[in-house]
Amino acid sequence: MKLVHANLLVDDVMRRWPTTIWVFMEQKMYYVGCPVIGFHTVEEACRAHGIEHGSFLLSLQAAAAEPCTVDKRNR
Repeated sequence: MKLVHANLLVDDVMRRWPTTIWVFMEQKMYYVGCPVIGFHTVEEACRAHGIEHGSFLLSLQAAAAEPCTVDKRNR
């Protein structure tokens, strides 16, 4: 089952699946704290950064399937 879709907002992807943040960072897509995070879809972000969205989406889906190891009690 595909959790992450190309038409989801980058902000929604990062909030739902924090493990995807590193996928964006590895591609130098520094959206954490960026004002456009709530406006760009994954597909638009790829287009803006010159990244082929098909393989990037597969990487996001793989990361989203991984368990998050962030301990939310320490916030």
